[in-house]
Amino acid sequence: MKKLKQLSERDTDRIIEMAWEDRTPFDAILSQFGITEKETITLMRREMKPSSFQMWRKRVQGRKTKHKAKAADDLKRFKCSRQKMVTLNKISKR
Repeated sequence: MKKLKQLSERDTDRIIEMAWEDRTPFDAILSQFGITEKETITLMRREMKPSSFQMWRKRVQGRKTKHKAKAADDLKRFKCSRQKMVTLNKISKR
């Protein structure tokens, strides 16, 4: 768990945000920040109120989209298909 102490406040906030997102798998957190699902759960437990953590755990447990191996083939991406593309500091139109 040494890695968790080395995270900046900004990285910690981003990991929490990604963990709350339904369609962001734990594998995405692992590839971007190098922390496992177990370490993510530990971070969430440490940073959140107990009631918020319990609510998050209920949502996440068994959710196919949070576990890449369980997800459908079309969910093998890190962003939502409805997310706007950003190019050259301008948001493109649909």
